[in-house]
Amino acid sequence: MTPIMAKSEAAELIVAARIRKKLTWAEIASELDAPLVWCVAALLGQHPMPATQAEQVCALLDLDESVAESLQRQPARGIDPALMSDPTIYRFHEALSVYGPAIKELIHEEFGDGIMSAINFNVDIARREHPDGDRVVVTLDGKFLDYRW
Repeated sequence: MTPIMAKSEAAELIVAARIRKKLTWAEIASELDAPLVWCVAALLGQHPMPATQAEQVCALLDLDESVAESLQRQPARGIDPALMSDPTIYRFHEALSVYGPAIKELIHEEFGDGIMSAINFNVDIARREHPDGDRVVVTLDGKFLDYRW
């Protein structure tokens, strides 16, 4: 019996197929009728995909059933520590290092004792034109979970 393909290997095949077919992530997400950031995260191995979506994306990208099988597996979520040095990813770490304590204080002031869920969660990115150069707008939208004793 052959082992199920690793999610990282499936992700590499998906990225290569997407580039070779000249498809954008937005086009793939639209084809799957899925939220853009969730779709990309799932295709990169951070979420399990329902069988129908996994099969649909593999048909779109001309990938075989071993990739679809991998996409449906439960992931080990997180990031490869080596990727933390990527400038884009590191800037998010830097932004949260600088503004995280202030955001925490403001969440507690507005909502009380609790946290923002990263499970019941949506994230979106957008471009906003600005005279000094276009801006990246990242919206983190998580359910507030109060601490209960």
